[in-house]
Amino acid sequence: MDQVIGVRFKPAGKIYYFDSNHLDIHLDDGVIVETSRGLEYGSVVIIPRHPVLDEDAPLKPAIRKATMKDMAQLERNREREKSAFDICLKKIEKFKVPMKLLRAEYTFDRNKIVFFFTSDGRVDFRELVKELAAVFHTRIELRQVGVRDEAKQVSGIGSCGRPLCCATFLGDFAPVSIKMAKNQGLSLNPTKISGVCGRLMCCLRFENDMYEGDNRKRRCCAMQGKGPRFRVGMKVMTDEGSGQVLYVNSQKHTVKVQLDGQKTKTLSWDAVEQEENE
Repeated sequence: MDQVIGVRFKPAGKIYYFDSNHLDIHLDDGVIVETSRGLEYGSVVIIPRHPVLDEDAPLKPAIRKATMKDMAQLERNREREKSAFDICLKKIEKFKVPMKLLRAEYTFDRNKIVFFFTSDGRVDFRELVKELAAVFHTRIELRQVGVRDEAKQVSGIGSCGRPLCCATFLGDFAPVSIKMAKNQGLSLNPTKISGVCGRLMCCLRFENDMYEGDNRKRRCCAMQGKGPRFRVGMKVMTDEGSGQVLYVNSQKHTVKVQLDGQKTKTLSWDAVEQEENE
């Protein structure tokens, strides 16, 4: 087994591993590899120094480094994808299929066209596939994806003002839970912690481990009497009267308190005391 290389077929796609096949391959090189869909063009993004190999599942070898001819074919495929997308849209309208077409994608060797779409439920697209096969004279695949995959393929701008994480660098979707928002003291209003896909924002995971560790440390200190243990909703006393905790900033050691007069104020932990009947 020669050196292992990690290849991506899309800018923010999943990484797949192949045997370099003794080729002189470097990072960012284009390579032609064989996949379950046929020949594909990909970019080398990882060259592990000490790869862990699974002998029960040997890696497929890279066929060759991409040439100028391969790059020209790749560009022609991109142009054909635009045409295939428009044709498929017309056929969907013709057969009145309840689906939203997202993208058309040719395999590198043009042996198959994959059409990605979303739909509210199962779709009977048998007649549509027959019509498309008659037009393109190649294998046709219609692949239904979820709302998170739709956002990844279409892209857009998040509430932070930056391009979507899923469309720029996230290769896989990791589970995101409402508990992560609670750990970080964020508002649990769905409109504030949901992405353009309507699901919880992927970025809730990015700092969650740090917050979990800090919260565990804070709870441990509170149990040992070494520090306060505030939580959202807790009744507290301040110099201006009693109030309720709205937000706990465990990094700055401050709490945002809503006083009885509806006034809100951010105070340090030392300036706030838990009510005795809490």
